[in-house]
Amino acid sequence: MNKKKLVVLSGAGISQESGIKTFRDSNGLWENHDILEVASPEGWRKNQKLVQEFYNKRRKQAQECQPNEAHRILANLEEQMDVTIITQNVDDLHERAGSSQVIHLHGELSKAQSGINPELIYPIKGWEIKEGECCELGSQLRPHIVWFGEPVPKMDDAIQFAGIADYFLVVGTSLQVYPAAGLINYVPNEAKKFIVDLQKPNYHLSNDMIFIEKKASEGLKLLESIILGEL
Repeated sequence: MNKKKLVVLSGAGISQESGIKTFRDSNGLWENHDILEVASPEGWRKNQKLVQEFYNKRRKQAQECQPNEAHRILANLEEQMDVTIITQNVDDLHERAGSSQVIHLHGELSKAQSGINPELIYPIKGWEIKEGECCELGSQLRPHIVWFGEPVPKMDDAIQFAGIADYFLVVGTSLQVYPAAGLINYVPNEAKKFIVDLQKPNYHLSNDMIFIEKKASEGLKLLESIILGEL
């Protein structure tokens, strides 16, 4: 018997319970930085040292955090379902919780890429990319992060999985960042759709989308019981 397909779009809210600061958090690592200074090709060309320091700090913090109950529930659901996680997060908490199929739309903190060829990607040992560390073409390594103005290479893969979902779950994201927010439009009409978040996204949601107004860990406990009760 084929397993039902659960496709998850996760955002910063699912990692917030692990202690990772959310994007533009009032007390977060983005504070005192114009976003374009640390998350754009222009910012990289202007001040590589600032950008490296910014992501080195984020990487160090992410490595010190642990997966939470929400991450673990999604990993455990693989026993009963075919689960694909499409995440806007750049941490590796889904993988560390045990999820085996994770698509990172916005890149991964744990990796570096060539400054001139984005297809050259390397694992990072430790938490730093240091000045003078270069790719095989001699270019300074930069964070493997999709910055503003750059294409989202994994988007086509994400669309394909959204298009075959039996269950589609949005958790911990406000649906304000495109193209990720547009994935909902590719989900089959007959699929069951859920949103788990403390605040209902300011997004035109279809009438068949079930909203669970809870933090990620609590909402996923409830959702797990709903889905498993149907299988």
